[in-house]
Amino acid sequence: MSLDDHAEDLASSLGVDKTEVKRDLENLVEYSVPVEEAKDSLRRKYGDGSSDSGGPTSKSIADVSTGDSNVTVTGQVLTVGKRSIRYQGSDHVIFEGEIADESGKISYTAWDDFGLEAGQTITAGNAGVREWEGDPELNLGESTTIQLADEDLEVDYPVGGDATLAELEPGDRGINVEVSVLEVETKTIDGRDGETDILSGIFADETTRLPFTDWEPHDAITEGASLRLEDVFVREFRGAPSVNVSEFTTVAELDRTVEPTEEAPALAVRDAIESGGLFDVEIVGNVIAVRDGSGLIERCPECGRVVQNGQCRTHGAVDGVDDLRVKAILDDGTGTVTAILGDGLTEEIYGGGIEDAKEHAREEMDQEAVADAIREEIVGREFRVRGSLSVDEYGANLNARTFDETEDDPAERASDLLAEVRQ
Repeated sequence: MSLDDHAEDLASSLGVDKTEVKRDLENLVEYSVPVEEAKDSLRRKYGDGSSDSGGPTSKSIADVSTGDSNVTVTGQVLTVGKRSIRYQGSDHVIFEGEIADESGKISYTAWDDFGLEAGQTITAGNAGVREWEGDPELNLGESTTIQLADEDLEVDYPVGGDATLAELEPGDRGINVEVSVLEVETKTIDGRDGETDILSGIFADETTRLPFTDWEPHDAITEGASLRLEDVFVREFRGAPSVNVSEFTTVAELDRTVEPTEEAPALAVRDAIESGGLFDVEIVGNVIAVRDGSGLIERCPECGRVVQNGQCRTHGAVDGVDDLRVKAILDDGTGTVTAILGDGLTEEIYGGGIEDAKEHAREEMDQEAVADAIREEIVGREFRVRGSLSVDEYGANLNARTFDETEDDPAERASDLLAEVRQ
């Protein structure tokens, strides 16, 4: 059954206008809500006799839940972002951000231009509610009314969207940042309209560094520039926040220089893992083991995945390309993380390149000899590692950019630890 058929069936059973039902249904499906679940949500919204009233209920923001169908809330607009999305083959401009009252804050998506501005105190009547990443979100559509409230609210949240890079979290919208452009390159991707050029690279400010993507390349985004960007949104990329610049983002050169931090946040392993992912972090720990899949390996020439027994999981039988890698398990006493070292850092540890490793493996008649040599070099020693941390159901991985042995003497450290235990 097509989406149009679902909408017609639903509108007929509820006795409401099919056009509005179809639009609401499209909005929900666009955000990955299953069709049947979306239909149930619209039955609650328009009323199908299963509740005492199909009308909106006035609620404080903290009391809005994913079980609500439509509500009326009064709050202060914290941020307003603008973005273009595509569904059902058509482009549509939406407005996104957060609204807050004395009880809390909630994100919203407005499918029409209600003229929202940061700092306004509004009453949103008959706002739909949907679940977005486990939390309720307000859906402001054709059936929603927006009115300026008689009195302004004072809320305990920043208004306007100005933030440092360290404060950003995936899902933030309508955000303004002032950054220095550390790296930038042009890439060609297969976009929604075919091949499209985008910019990607690294932004930095006084607090941290984050990756960025500019979907509509702005001429002002050049390496070394200090910029103010208004109306960016934040997505998750490999477990860490990533700044997204759109066609609606305003990019302007600053009359000051943003001094990028040279330091990464230094965290214990446990704290780093609990963050859920960080683009730039420093961890100090002991290498307690070197995992299988280290040393001299082969990669698929098509996708770069590691080849085992001449087989790529995606492309089947392939002629693998030789490479060097280390997967070292770091332990700092609070937790463990796997530090992944690319060919450059691996060559430094091993003391040779790929040809040296291949010759070593031939002499020993064992490819694992390269990994064994690396184990002898680093296991039992303490290292300071800086890189990007990703956390998923398989564990925590730190893609290392630097891997430096500390000057700490293990024997002295053990002696100090024994002294503490004896006290």
